Amino acid sequence: MPITKVYIVYYSLYGHVETMAREIQRGANSVPDVEATLWQVPETLPNLVLEKMKAPAKADDVPEISPERLVEADGFIFGFPSRFGVMAAQFKAFFDATQDIWAKQALAGKPAGIFWSTGFHGGGQELSALTAVTQLAHHGMVFVPLGYTFGSGMFEMDQVKGGSSYGAGTYAADGSRQPIELELEQAFHQGKYTAEITKKLKI
Repeated sequence: MPITKVYIVYYSLYGHVETMAREIQRGANSVPDVEATLWQVPETLPNLVLEKMKAPAKADDVPEISPERLVEADGFIFGFPSRFGVMAAQFKAFFDATQDIWAKQALAGKPAGIFWSTGFHGGGQELSALTAVTQLAHHGMVFVPLGYTFGSGMFEMDQVKGGSSYGAGTYAADGSRQPIELELEQAFHQGKYTAEITKKLKI
């Protein structure tokens, strides 16, 4: 059977989204005949600013992606931290650079999911996903929300958990909080779920 290619494209400043991305990749790769690959979007902040923000070094085992490489994939899962309720500017800049493939509608019909990190609930746990859908719509991509397919994990009330029916998410608080096991389980589920749908829709 032909390989179904799923690209997990993310931006991570302090590592929270990267941690989620790796778990999503594990979930996607658990589906037979699926090849899930991690990609980072280019950084737009100068190194001096990153140093002052005490941002850790980017993962050296995850290459940067250019917009034209998106056409190689059968489906996507896009991840980013939220900034004031919307995707980080670095990720928006990447989408802004997809003009040429947008003009050709080269991504039309391809499925795409979304995951994210916010400081707290009011930071955009759902709004970040809702506003990101506009990027997918203009490309003609098919948004793949999780719905409530994660089961009882969607109704967790005894511990703080990010994510929603739109996709997997985590809370970073002041930056010191790392994704908890339940958030990582939802990320794994999203990777598997989106990969399964991508495989079904592959033309």
